[in-house]
Amino acid sequence: MVIKKSEMVVETRKEMRGGSGEVVITHMVPSNSMINARLMAELTLEPGSGIGIHRHDKETEYYIITDGSGIVVEDDGEKTVSKGDIVVTGNGNSHSIKNTGNTTLKFIAVIVTE
Repeated sequence: MVIKKSEMVVETRKEMRGGSGEVVITHMVPSNSMINARLMAELTLEPGSGIGIHRHDKETEYYIITDGSGIVVEDDGEKTVSKGDIVVTGNGNSHSIKNTGNTTLKFIAVIVTE
């Protein structure tokens, strides 16, 4: 299967999961065609925008930071992230992410289900 960029669904969510600003989500693979996963998307956050704290039960979410920088809050505290970093959250843990930089923060989010 080849999925063309022009076929990908793009949506904008305001204050996603109680966060700030807007998040642009480019759904890279339709959820109904994934096996053992429920999301593969590129997320774009402008400076000051973020996704609020949320929990992952019976699934693991991976953020692959592809551009920019920000702050991730996990159960054990705040961490700075930037291009090339990977955030892994699962096993009932929670996280949030916010663009605290001066440029666009982009990352690929993949949620793998159990």
